[in-house]
Amino acid sequence: MASSIPADTTAADPATTTPDGSAGRPGERLLRGALRHSAGRVVAVFWFTTASAAVGLALPAVLGRTLDVLLADPHGAEARRWVLASAGLTCLLVVLDALDSLLTGTANARSIAWLRRRLLRHTLSAGTRAGRRTAAGDLVTRLVGNAAQAGTAPTALASALAAVITPVGGLVALALIDPWLALAFVLGLPLLAVLLRSFVRDTTDSVARYQHSQGEIAGRLVEALGGARTIAAAGTGGRERARVLAPLPELSRQGHRMWRVQGRSAAWAAAIVPLLQIAVVAVAGLRLTAGELSVGSLLAAARYAVLATGIGMLVGHLNGLVRSRTAARRFAPVLAEPATAYGTRSLPPGDGTLELRGARAVRGGREVLCGVDLVVPGGRCLAVVGRSGSGKSTLAAIAGRLADPDGGEVLLDGVPLPELTHDALRRAIGYAFERPALLGGTIGGTIALGPAPSPPGRVVEAARAACADDFVRLLPDGYETPVADAPLSGGETQRLGLARAFAHEGRVLILDDATSSLDTVTELRVTRALAGRLLGARPRTRVIVAHRAATAARADLVVWLEDGRVRAAGRHAELWALDGYRAVFAAPDVPDGPDVPDGPDVSDGPDVPERPNVLDVPDAFDEPNRSEAPQADGGVQGG
Repeated sequence: MASSIPADTTAADPATTTPDGSAGRPGERLLRGALRHSAGRVVAVFWFTTASAAVGLALPAVLGRTLDVLLADPHGAEARRWVLASAGLTCLLVVLDALDSLLTGTANARSIAWLRRRLLRHTLSAGTRAGRRTAAGDLVTRLVGNAAQAGTAPTALASALAAVITPVGGLVALALIDPWLALAFVLGLPLLAVLLRSFVRDTTDSVARYQHSQGEIAGRLVEALGGARTIAAAGTGGRERARVLAPLPELSRQGHRMWRVQGRSAAWAAAIVPLLQIAVVAVAGLRLTAGELSVGSLLAAARYAVLATGIGMLVGHLNGLVRSRTAARRFAPVLAEPATAYGTRSLPPGDGTLELRGARAVRGGREVLCGVDLVVPGGRCLAVVGRSGSGKSTLAAIAGRLADPDGGEVLLDGVPLPELTHDALRRAIGYAFERPALLGGTIGGTIALGPAPSPPGRVVEAARAACADDFVRLLPDGYETPVADAPLSGGETQRLGLARAFAHEGRVLILDDATSSLDTVTELRVTRALAGRLLGARPRTRVIVAHRAATAARADLVVWLEDGRVRAAGRHAELWALDGYRAVFAAPDVPDGPDVPDGPDVSDGPDVPERPNVLDVPDAFDEPNRSEAPQADGGVQGG
């Protein structure tokens, strides 16, 4: 029943290659989706561009005829009609070009917005898997910058198709004026074809490498900004600056290469195009002297030679299309992570019993959870302890379906989590994290953020339960203070995260090291609130990733993880007799020293008792460990 998560793989070129080796296919599919989404506007762009090209092709013929009429009878009625026709076509061409530019800009904006929404929705749906293949900064670059380039693909395609009309129409017009003119032009076409092919090939490669280097710099910059205090304290600003800018030489090389490709193409075009035009005009002059062409036809032929060699416009549209497709290929790693699928079921009545059956998780090719079996009876508190890297946070993520296990399944009140609807799942399971993201705009909005926004009264009650109300009221605008204007410590930030988790009713509450920055007194108050009926609701099932012995001591049951396996399970007082268990709380990665009860000296005793790797032990939950976990006092006042 559990969903499968593909193991992290390393592609040959993460900028352009998907895990199965197909270059950019998900990106191409996304571009086709953008094309379908903008089909009406793209068709309109195509027709406006085509109409503009048609008018542009008609204008030389009309001008040529006008010249012939003016030379024959400058004051006649026919001359006036042809002059008016020439002026009308010129004005129409200007209007069509203006409308085409306006419609192209509007269509591009809508396509870009659609792409960004689609990519962002997929990224958020993929959850924690979204950042496996790309760094955060690179991911932002792909969703923002590359999406802006890829979003122009539909109109670039329409414009490129319409742009073909101009040179083809110019060649046909030359043939209609005189076949010898068309023949003179055709003799130079192979050179133009070679030029276009070389331009597209070289530009595609240089643009792909340029965008990849951009993403690398963005990813490293985000990492550096996130660790700015550490960098400053370590005095490694120079080294970090060098690390962030290490891809800059490659970025510069590819940028210069793009300019060289364009410059070389422009130089060849500057040499070939005038020669073709001169050849056409020379042949037209010879035909004029032979009496086969009029002066007006010579003028039209000269103009059609320019239109037929209009490679510059075509190259520009091709360049835009190449950039768009190359940018779309960078979506492949983002789209390679599947979005989380949800079911159609709702939860039956229940007390929040949480069960893991043979849960396995693989990260980076390494098994970080190995067949974990757990049953946490409803309304009870489970503490998960272990050294760094033992799988605690992975277990917490799987327990609430922030991630799916690679094997086994997780059930809540007998229902596999993947079978629940999105709303049913998120209403039932709440989270609080070590470093909560303060979203919502204001402090009150941060606490109210959830599947269903909490009313102001409940926000205040939740803040009191999390010992956050006192410091929030000291802020300039209280709960209406913008988050950006609130100077918060790590502990205050954690309390707001806890308040957000408390403000929403549910059956399960998972705390992933969510009290690590709280002082001992505040943590005790929060733990008392957790042990009681939060905001008048029934007691929730609690899963707490704990680093402090005091936190584990107040739990109903403790699970000790080691190398992804349950090494032992039981009450904290029972496990304290084990050397290895005590060593978990003395490990260097624990942020605070243990606040633990005295235990017997069993240094010579057994390391691990014989226990099954299954925690379906209801007798251990007959009564909470009241000696270690005092009940809530009804109204917790934050300090």
